[in-house]
Amino acid sequence: MNSRRPYLLLITAALLYSINGIVSKWVMEAGLTPWRLTEIRTTGSLVALLLYLALKGRLPLLRPGKGELGLLTLFGVIGIAAVQSFYFFSILRLHVSIALIIEFTAPIWIVLYLRFYKKVKISNSMWLGLVAAFLGLILVGEVWKGLTLNGLGVISSFLDALSLAAYFVMGRALGKRRSTDTMLVWGFGITSILFAVVQPWWSYPFHIFKEEINLNGHFTGHHLPGWALIAFIIIVGTVLPYLCVLKGVNALSPQVASIIGMLEPVLAGVFGWILLKETFTTIQLIGAAVVLVGIFIANEKIPDEKVEG
Repeated sequence: MNSRRPYLLLITAALLYSINGIVSKWVMEAGLTPWRLTEIRTTGSLVALLLYLALKGRLPLLRPGKGELGLLTLFGVIGIAAVQSFYFFSILRLHVSIALIIEFTAPIWIVLYLRFYKKVKISNSMWLGLVAAFLGLILVGEVWKGLTLNGLGVISSFLDALSLAAYFVMGRALGKRRSTDTMLVWGFGITSILFAVVQPWWSYPFHIFKEEINLNGHFTGHHLPGWALIAFIIIVGTVLPYLCVLKGVNALSPQVASIIGMLEPVLAGVFGWILLKETFTTIQLIGAAVVLVGIFIANEKIPDEKVEG
């Protein structure tokens, strides 16, 4: 793989996740709860990937290999279902910026896991870049404004960060054995089953698909049907970025991929400024620059660091 391609894939994923945040906000403001949006998002992604594999004649590749079923199940339960569930629980009890900052401690947990459990030597540039990027996120989130800490919210946010770290590590391990699309079918499949049990489909608010949803911000006065926005969330905001992330993780390493993922809050702020007329303060702009510098430093001397599955 071209040496720049994994980085472009991870940056593309952060870009798509950020745009997806704007579109998801429009849909949730129309009345769809975060839990129901996650349910249709994961189930729709599952159906899309299954259709793709069927057209390619690759459905037999879904069969788990020897000793693989347990890791695939954990990938679905922890790597996808837990990440999304803990995140939504966190933002219900904490300021969104605080929840995001705690979530993006994931690279720290990955590096600590590699250093003290896997005994991988971590370069000084990685430590320095990690600290810089994290401090930059704190500035971007301006966490000192409206600071409200809730015990359960904080615990949930840290569980979210650990789940996200596990997602990167398990994604790398599974990527050595199977393709990213079949891996995601398992992940989205398990998540879809869990959500269907908790929130049965017969009670789903299907009317959202027919509604004309208002696009606020710079698009105030314009509308799009719910089905079009949800389809965008499924394909552009979920399937494509998930595939990009896992391909990037497999080509680089969990710690590098997760640090590049720190671009997401920065890009989310940029798109919020451009599309939703949200403001960007001088402190936030400085924070965004610090995040970019931290990511550059952290990636400077990492190419040969490998992670065993």
